[in-house]
Amino acid sequence: MRILQQLRIVVALLIAAVLAVPAAAQQQEPAGAAAAPAKPAKPAAKPKPAAAVKPKPATPAAATAAAGGAKPTLLGQYGEWGAYTASPGGKKICFAIAKPTSAETTPPNRPRNPAYMFITSRPADKVTDEVSIIIGYPFKSGSEASVDVGSTSYALYTQQDGAWIKNAAEEAHMVDAMRDGQSAVVKGVSSKGTQTTDTYSLKGLSQALDRTAQDCK
Repeated sequence: MRILQQLRIVVALLIAAVLAVPAAAQQQEPAGAAAAPAKPAKPAAKPKPAAAVKPKPATPAAATAAAGGAKPTLLGQYGEWGAYTASPGGKKICFAIAKPTSAETTPPNRPRNPAYMFITSRPADKVTDEVSIIIGYPFKSGSEASVDVGSTSYALYTQQDGAWIKNAAEEAHMVDAMRDGQSAVVKGVSSKGTQTTDTYSLKGLSQALDRTAQDCK
């Protein structure tokens, strides 16, 4: 079991608070997203599409959220992935962050808060390339999500609007697969029963991770 990180609490809370869709437009689907989770302990046991999102780099506000509220410095934009560094609480972190390039819901056109994937390194904590996903709604309680890279599917465990890889031993392999892949497809189910499929372009990810690794040796 990996150590719970204070950064995950701040990241999830700030992304939900800073980037939330106005409540009137959410129609209650993302209710509870503002009360974002700490990264939970890993469980002991396994408990028609909407229009595509126009591809855009993650916003500066998203980068600030991923930096735990500290002002981030853009190291470089590589395809869909921004590489950033920051020092929340005096501890240097580096991360790559991106938005989905397309998103689908079933039923279609269900409202959500913005979704992001970010890959973080924290030298002080001896953490390298930890993958986290903010999905934009509370997951169905006790449900798992998944991320497909090529022909390989990786199970994610969930709590509220956050998801992390279930088998920590697979994380490095998943990141390597993402470096060489074309896309990563994240699937999950909301507390309201909405099924989502988010596709992340992996263009530029390898370069972004090389840049964060250079800055957070």
